[in-house]
Amino acid sequence: MITQEVEEESLNPNKIYGKEKKHILYRFIKRFIDILGGIVGTILLIPIMIIVWIMRKKNKEDGPIFYEQLRIGKNGKTFRFYKFRSMVIGADDTLKKYLAENPKEAKEYKKYKKLKNDPRITKTGEFLRKTSLDEWPQFINVLNGTMSLVGPRPYLPREKEDMEEYYEYIIKVKPGITGPWQAGGRSNVTFEDRMIIDKEYVRNRSLGKDLKIIIKTIAKVFIKEGAQ
Repeated sequence: MITQEVEEESLNPNKIYGKEKKHILYRFIKRFIDILGGIVGTILLIPIMIIVWIMRKKNKEDGPIFYEQLRIGKNGKTFRFYKFRSMVIGADDTLKKYLAENPKEAKEYKKYKKLKNDPRITKTGEFLRKTSLDEWPQFINVLNGTMSLVGPRPYLPREKEDMEEYYEYIIKVKPGITGPWQAGGRSNVTFEDRMIIDKEYVRNRSLGKDLKIIIKTIAKVFIKEGAQ
């Protein structure tokens, strides 16, 4: 009897329509907030960019001020992801060589997909990561619609295989500048835990939860807890 009632409720067209209407409203409001945030963030990017350029000149660091990389976006479509350059030129080759020569760090990277003592980080990059300013150019991604203010952090194409069954859940939404695992623990979570948290966010996302994530992220950035 209980099973029948549950089945009838799940097939109720009024409930299905109500949920769909709720999702449409959520997406509309979320995109409106993203556009406003993207405009403000992109305007503030100009003075920040000048400061970063001066720091890089002072530290005699080579390469473009911005770093572009392909990431996995909504529906699995890749997009160009922007950051301030915080690593040396040829960072991928540097990482491969470092991991090959340091088995312990290789295990750390496999577990977390990042390193505590990353040999690729420049002097300016250390400052940018401690303050999370390296992420600021992603407001361009928010403004052009490839990212959102809140969502799962964008995964690398090479990580797709490691994402396994979580992949289909995570690509249902746009990736975000910040997300549930940054707000909860930032870089102090394993790759698997990160995917579990991201999946839970996708299944239970709401404007209220997005707002809480933004507030928590701002608080953690100011106290510099677990900065990337």
